[in-house]
Amino acid sequence: MKSLLSSIFSKKKKLSIEFCQNNLDRFLDKDTQSSLGHLLRENAIQYKEFECLSHCKECKKSPYVKLNDEMITANTMDNLIKEIESKL
Repeated sequence: MKSLLSSIFSKKKKLSIEFCQNNLDRFLDKDTQSSLGHLLRENAIQYKEFECLSHCKECKKSPYVKLNDEMITANTMDNLIKEIESKL
């Protein structure tokens, strides 16, 4: 019975997002800044910004985040934001 109730009333796990400051500086612009800010106000998201996440080759090529310890990349920051939204 407990597992049935747990599955019905289980809390959603929060998404943990790690940002690289260098990557944000490179790919975030005024248009996507407000979209990202709106996304990060979601209760289901915890985020941290680090100076560097040590993925320098990827950092130079495209926007990325570590989402629950999984690397997520996209060809634009707007597409990356949409990818994060799809995980909510």
